[in-house]
Amino acid sequence: MSVYEAIQRRRDVRAEFTGELVDDATLWRMLGAAHRAPSVGNSQPWDFVVVRNPATLRNFAEHVAGKRGEFRDALPPERAATFEPIKIEGITESGTGIVVSYDHDRGGPQVLGRTTVPETGIYSAVLAIQNLWLAATAEGVGVGWVSFYDPEFLAELVGLPDGIHPVAWLCVGPVHEFQQVPDLERFGWRAGRPLPDAVHQETYRG
Repeated sequence: MSVYEAIQRRRDVRAEFTGELVDDATLWRMLGAAHRAPSVGNSQPWDFVVVRNPATLRNFAEHVAGKRGEFRDALPPERAATFEPIKIEGITESGTGIVVSYDHDRGGPQVLGRTTVPETGIYSAVLAIQNLWLAATAEGVGVGWVSFYDPEFLAELVGLPDGIHPVAWLCVGPVHEFQQVPDLERFGWRAGRPLPDAVHQETYRG
């Protein structure tokens, strides 16, 4: 599969997990791809916590379900009706969670390239996530990014030390299929923007 095919096929997977665990060899190839991501000052500020304990998966799924309910209840009625059938996680179904964390102190106090834009550290961790996601797609493995959680809860759940911050919980597992259309478009939450609307020449107004 070419990188362009992987980008086109990649989906935020929720309901398509087979229930089987991704095998260790495939998982390590995906983590290897993530670890090869570019990072500011070559600081590699990420770590990956692989979670497979069923009790931990259930605990996190229950927490996420509560946060989902809070979001739904804060929506106007018509948006709540659109949101209701959208599945937001596959934590227990995937059988494997990968918590990607960020260490701002990795690389020391003078990280080359981060002086004027501190966020480049977080950007680096997100690049590692994208590498993992594309590698997973090429392997026929689904990934779902869960973001309905309190960071403090997740940090405590997986034992992150002080100063290490969670960036993402990724649900990872084999899938029956990749949806042709992203879920948020299929369920009518929001359509994607055409590329010409996002490209500007010389200046933003150009």
